[in-house]
Amino acid sequence: MSQPNKPLTLLGDLTPEEFLAHYWQQKPLLIRGAIPEYISPIDPDELAGLACEPGVEARLVEEKGADGPWQVSHGPFDDATFERLPEGNWSLLVQAVDHYVPSIAALMDEFDFLPRWRLDDIMISYAPPGGSVGPHIDQYDVFLLQASGQRRWQLGGKQSDDSPILQGIDLRILETFEVEADSDWTLAPGDMLYLPPGWAHHGVSQTDDCMTISVGFRAPSADESITSYADYLGEQLPASQRYSDAGMAPASQMGELDNAAVERMRQFILETLDKPEQMAQWFGRVMTQPKYIDQVVPLEHPMGEQDLVAQLHAGEPLFQMPGSRFAWRSDTSGTTLFVDGDGHHCSEELAKRLSDTTPIRADVLELSGAAELITQLINTGSLGFMGEEDEE
Repeated sequence: MSQPNKPLTLLGDLTPEEFLAHYWQQKPLLIRGAIPEYISPIDPDELAGLACEPGVEARLVEEKGADGPWQVSHGPFDDATFERLPEGNWSLLVQAVDHYVPSIAALMDEFDFLPRWRLDDIMISYAPPGGSVGPHIDQYDVFLLQASGQRRWQLGGKQSDDSPILQGIDLRILETFEVEADSDWTLAPGDMLYLPPGWAHHGVSQTDDCMTISVGFRAPSADESITSYADYLGEQLPASQRYSDAGMAPASQMGELDNAAVERMRQFILETLDKPEQMAQWFGRVMTQPKYIDQVVPLEHPMGEQDLVAQLHAGEPLFQMPGSRFAWRSDTSGTTLFVDGDGHHCSEELAKRLSDTTPIRADVLELSGAAELITQLINTGSLGFMGEEDEE
């Protein structure tokens, strides 16, 4: 883990505290040489091959497509798709590459000053010269690491939610885009740009084999959060818990919905929703929901505890499965390990250990309840044995 007061190369000369206090969710930051002499762990052909795989979310954006401007196609693709493309002005975007390429997933270790449960996924885009997805805004934090080639980034300032966008296309491209002063940079491999939510930006490939790694962080919207929390809480509320108006004054007008009635309902809703321990349980579950639920696959033939113990003692490492999400929380009611949208009560030491991304080995069995919980997580598809060769 990074030292609290030690500047990170990733953040230039800033400490994590300085970055979080002055930039995170507030304003952009350009970091030259964030990862010095960076060499991309994946090349364009490998990225294109991934985009041809079933189940992988991939998009192809053609600025001057056969069916119109800013044409968007969705994968899986085939070789013929790439063979017909022009020499420039298109982009390939592949989501969740960290779920398929361990060396890409390892990049998250560079961001260990941020909670792992905040990560959405790591997307990689490839573009020949002129490739772009147009000026746009994203509603999440993102670090844009240049992996190969060069990309020019221009920023247009923070935009409102109702900023006009081009109509009739499958992209949210801004109708107008004005570049801010001193916000026009060309990034080379190892350079990185941080953007907070709502900041207009436009990136255009300047060279062949331009690849950009986007490390994005999830943040639920207000409508998603309120609906989800209300549904979670509603499942646990008794039917007898209802609006009450005992002690009310006689009605002066039969049809009037008076202020007192509205206030009683407001208090009823606020008191029902204001359950800190329940909110923490809901929050842990919602923030560990897998991005792609079909990637967390239960074992067809469940494993028993004895088999688990034998494999761990034989030296086989156990890993969090790609696409799985872990987090933990301790409060007055105990410790909960949140895994892929579920909550498991266990010791704080065990929760911390299983939430760590390092390989799990036999020493974990010394912790109370470890064998039972780990066996359960293997059978649900959240943990798995992948062999030493997959550890690197």
